[in-house]
Amino acid sequence: MTLKHLLFIVSCTVIQMGNAQKTVAITIDDVPNTRLYQKHGYSSKLMARLDSLEIPIAIFINEGLLYRTDSITKNFELLRQWAQRNYITLGNHSFSHPRYSEMGIKAFADEIVKGEAITRELAKKNNKSLDYFRFPFNDIGQDSLQHVQVRQYLKDKGYVLTPHTVESSDWMFSSVYEHYLDQKDFAKAKEIGEAYLATTLAYFDFFERMAQTKYQRPIQQIYLCHDNPLNADYLPKLVAALKKRGYTMVGLGEALQDTVYAQKDEYYKKWGVSWLYRWMPSQEERVPWMKQEPSTTQIQELFEALQEK
Repeated sequence: MTLKHLLFIVSCTVIQMGNAQKTVAITIDDVPNTRLYQKHGYSSKLMARLDSLEIPIAIFINEGLLYRTDSITKNFELLRQWAQRNYITLGNHSFSHPRYSEMGIKAFADEIVKGEAITRELAKKNNKSLDYFRFPFNDIGQDSLQHVQVRQYLKDKGYVLTPHTVESSDWMFSSVYEHYLDQKDFAKAKEIGEAYLATTLAYFDFFERMAQTKYQRPIQQIYLCHDNPLNADYLPKLVAALKKRGYTMVGLGEALQDTVYAQKDEYYKKWGVSWLYRWMPSQEERVPWMKQEPSTTQIQELFEALQEK
């Protein structure tokens, strides 16, 4: 091989890396938000907004939410509407959103089975499958034994344990956001919404930088957020901002085809960290990266102050 030929190959490789497609799968936990559904006169603003986006979405369902208000029949109809949409992939998020590390395998297995009863029937009616499970709090157990036990159980049940790579504490932002909406302080609510957008985009930048450092390429990211008032108003804006940054929205199944997701989970604690951390072999490697994460101190302080009222 001549030097000229070698330089040509290197040049092409660099160009391909620079033009590598950035992708993300959007996943939404804690569906359906029946309290918000009732509050909004039995309509789902989030669903209406997603209808207009025309992108694939995966939802993770807590069937226990169907019984959280006094309008169970209407809540069932809401879940049916989620299930029948062609762009929606269905997932199980347990029945009542408990922490696995506190329950142990036997009780948590019951939560998994109870949490799929209605969803599996809706999947069949809409020619879909129910392949994905995501842990509440992304708590996969407090030690390696609990991790091994539940992973084997999910494998036996035919479930794919669903990871995430990017998450920005949208649930905290949403709690503060809804407080200001209820107080009719719309300027303050907008400020929180804009802070959510900025923080989330900063997290995407951070985890993209981590992936580039670790794997020398963009990976197919998986974003975790929740069915809440904030995303009803701001998820479309986030999607638009990500598209401007060159992201393509893909389905969860497509994202999981990335070979990074075949790596071993090396993290045996109960905390719900990004899988980019879970694939690191030691805390010595994780901690320096964790210290570089975008700050959520301000929203955490606001959230905690409201909880004390």
